[in-house]
Amino acid sequence: MHNNTPLRCPGTYKPSIWSYDFVQSLKIDDNPLQDKVYKDGWKFLEEKVKHMIDYNENDDNDINTLTTLEFIDDIQRLGLGYHFENDIRIALNKILNNSDGQGTYQSLHLTALSFRLLRQHGFQVSQDVFRRFTDDNGSFKAWLCKDVKGMLSLYEASYFAFEGESLLDEGLAFSTNYLKNLSGLNVTNGLGEQVSHALELPLHHRMQRLESRWYIEAYSKRPDANKVLLEIAKRDFNRVQCTLQRDLQEVSRWWVDMGLAEKLSFTRDRLMEYFFWSVGIIFEPQHSHVRKELTKVAALVTTIDDVYDVYGTLDELELFTSAVERWDIKAVEILPDYMKLCFLALYNTVNKMIYETLKKQGENSQGITKQALECLENHHSLLRWPSLIFRLSNDLSTSAAEVERGETANSISCMMRGSLHISEESARQYISNLVENSWKKLNKDGASATPFTEQFVKAARNLARISQCIYQYGDGHGAPDTRAKNRIRSVIIDPI
Repeated sequence: MHNNTPLRCPGTYKPSIWSYDFVQSLKIDDNPLQDKVYKDGWKFLEEKVKHMIDYNENDDNDINTLTTLEFIDDIQRLGLGYHFENDIRIALNKILNNSDGQGTYQSLHLTALSFRLLRQHGFQVSQDVFRRFTDDNGSFKAWLCKDVKGMLSLYEASYFAFEGESLLDEGLAFSTNYLKNLSGLNVTNGLGEQVSHALELPLHHRMQRLESRWYIEAYSKRPDANKVLLEIAKRDFNRVQCTLQRDLQEVSRWWVDMGLAEKLSFTRDRLMEYFFWSVGIIFEPQHSHVRKELTKVAALVTTIDDVYDVYGTLDELELFTSAVERWDIKAVEILPDYMKLCFLALYNTVNKMIYETLKKQGENSQGITKQALECLENHHSLLRWPSLIFRLSNDLSTSAAEVERGETANSISCMMRGSLHISEESARQYISNLVENSWKKLNKDGASATPFTEQFVKAARNLARISQCIYQYGDGHGAPDTRAKNRIRSVIIDPI
């Protein structure tokens, strides 16, 4: 007698470490919104920013420029930059124009800091600003190693390189080798901590909100720290965290109402991790709606991914694929019961998103051009590179566990088994190089003319950043460990 029951993998994912009751029990403290210290501090900060953009251009010198750039860097890394984006651009534009239009200075630290901030904000600045620090052979001069701060700035700036910028590649190799071999006798404790932090992952590749939490702590240890600025940064961090907690509570109710985690035991139940992704992509408090919708997308994508990779048979998956392509509610009739739930969750959620958008913005949504839609349909490179970084970072961290589960459809396994037939170590190095090259292409696209909004460009870049964060130490999405849990707590749960 034949058994026609298909063989299925039951799924080996552990239950979520974040319960629904825990999320709903979070007591949101609104005090930072009404705090007199916070309000008074903002007056001080606004005056500082106004002074920053109104300085007399005729009195410009390297010291004034460095003071302004370091202040910009501090407010950005402390998590306050989103309040002053236009002011920062005005100040950077003045500084670029005053520096001969190229951003060239005597100091390596000032040159590298200027280069990094200008490229971060989309200004056209050439790698040639670093030529003055190289010898006749094109190598960086040895005496630069006396300047630890300058070398750290060169290291961070080098990660804004475009593809083919060999001088920045040389700068990265030169500064990395120096910083890795730096003697503790040559650096203060505070700077040494920054060096270790940067070598672990460069600033450009870090999740912004997690970096702000770290930098607030690091800045508080500096003897030259501005106490008012520090206090404002702490209160603003907590203020944003309150908004994030509200968003989380709302979207967690949606997740429980969907019932996917309860009824599909083979899938990953990772609502908190889904939300953490969305915070990494867009953290600003005014974007709650986008954050919640992104969380829903991440939840549905992960569930359907598990249907395809873990549970569904080939025949079932072909039926499901056809149903999604048809986008017809009647298609649910031919699906097995567990797939009916998945399809209806996807169908109803997406249609509701569309309905809410049309209701709010109207059929002819302003800002959405035909060119932008064509870019989406044709997989514009601004979308391709962060998606590739996401995919490859995932493979680097999860391939070993996937092989143990019998899943071999990842880039590393394919390279080891395919025509290349290379070792795992070689495959990993090749994929790591692809990630770095994708960052260079993303840097170029982010600084080029695009049909997308500035906020969309930032979100695309942030997708790459949160991908590197989630998979930095392992599978922080499917199998989060204590380190992943603590990162989430520091951004979403625990106030400063």
